[in-house]
Amino acid sequence: MLFNSFEFLVFLPIVFVLYWFVFRNRRIQNLFLVAASYVFYGWWDWRFLFLIAITSFCSYASGLLLEHYGGKRRIQKAVSFANIALNLLILGVFKYYNFFMENFEAMFRSAGYQLDWVMLDVILPVGISFYTFQALSYTIDVYQGKLKATHDIVEFFAYICFFPQLVAGPIERATNLLPQFQNDRRFNYDRAVDGCKQLLWGFVKKIVIADRCAIIVDLYWNQYQDLPALTLLMLGVLFTFQIYCDFSGYSDIAIGCAKLFGIQLTKNFDIPYFSRSIPEFWRRWHISLMTWFRDYVYIPLGGSRCARWKVIRNVFIVWGISGLWHGADWTFVCWGLFHASLLAIYIIFGINSKYDNVVAHGRFLPNLKEAMQMTLTFILVVIGWIIFRADSMSQATGFLLSICTNPFFDPSALYGLKEIKLCFLFLAIEWLRREDPFVLHLQWVRSKPVKWCICIAIAVFSYLFMADNIGSFIYFQF
Repeated sequence: MLFNSFEFLVFLPIVFVLYWFVFRNRRIQNLFLVAASYVFYGWWDWRFLFLIAITSFCSYASGLLLEHYGGKRRIQKAVSFANIALNLLILGVFKYYNFFMENFEAMFRSAGYQLDWVMLDVILPVGISFYTFQALSYTIDVYQGKLKATHDIVEFFAYICFFPQLVAGPIERATNLLPQFQNDRRFNYDRAVDGCKQLLWGFVKKIVIADRCAIIVDLYWNQYQDLPALTLLMLGVLFTFQIYCDFSGYSDIAIGCAKLFGIQLTKNFDIPYFSRSIPEFWRRWHISLMTWFRDYVYIPLGGSRCARWKVIRNVFIVWGISGLWHGADWTFVCWGLFHASLLAIYIIFGINSKYDNVVAHGRFLPNLKEAMQMTLTFILVVIGWIIFRADSMSQATGFLLSICTNPFFDPSALYGLKEIKLCFLFLAIEWLRREDPFVLHLQWVRSKPVKWCICIAIAVFSYLFMADNIGSFIYFQF
């Protein structure tokens, strides 16, 4: 079920009313959330419910076994390894089997051998990468003693399948989300209103900006050989805003929706396009995934507390895996390695990138150095997104080469000017409210009637300027 669908607009209020005004007991509320989440997820294909149920049950059982065999480290290691291997096997079969088989076949064919691999005609289950990583973090945390195993299977199933963040995150840690299902929840009007405002802003990002950019990008992307360089640059910038507004819009909707049920999810985006360096960008983009890789891959490899060449090695390993996590295609792997190369440059030259404050804090405009840093970072990010968006590496390299070799300007082939203006209007609004939790937080407005008027005006604006074609969210495919 899509957030931006009629079905969800009916589903959400029904679940909200039943959750607060019919099922008032915490245990019954949790059970109801599991049932509602399975309806939400099974709306695409009910057969995928078996996969998420297997992942949930095996991870729940692994936690109990780890607790039962406390002190017996070898058995605990075997249990955690078995559950991690099972989850990765399910993920690997459904997401990567054909990718690896096709590449092995091509490798042997280049050596003169003809192999007949069995390909699987499978549909990628929506959100499998997200809930698999969420289940893995629970097992690892229990094994490492950071978390006690939960004995309530309903609470655990709710943790894995909570519908607002089930399909595209944020990837929640059990240390944050499980206790919220274990404690009683009371309806909080102010939190619910805040959730509605964040929902609204997420829909603005998705249906007004991301979907309008998608129309232009999808229509002209494959014509890169015939378009002027300026148009290609505009397409790259439009996709840069499309993927940001699409994914951060989903996160805003998920976080806002969770607030309606008394649940606080992790912040997933923090104005990434105002970053002053690539490392800062990745501390502000898809925060839940980046911290997951940091805690469960980067730090166990040695993190930054080792020789410089090992730090660079760790960065390439993490970003190679991160690229592959996004999809079974070499474009994603190369996108990950592109960013690993940029991060390696920062490490080699010891460039300071540990900014812990919002750019131009307490000032209306950035200084010259900050403006140049943000511009350079944005350009590098756009190049990365062009690789990410391409259908193949040959298209990615062809697109980038065409920017350098095609005629720069042709007034008859400038597409997407209106969308570019809309994107920069959105960017200006984010800049003005960059220190707020989200744009429509409206903490600076004291009058409640004025707040309601602003929200109603934005809702009307969204309806009037929404894209003709409403698409699914980009990260559903990951």
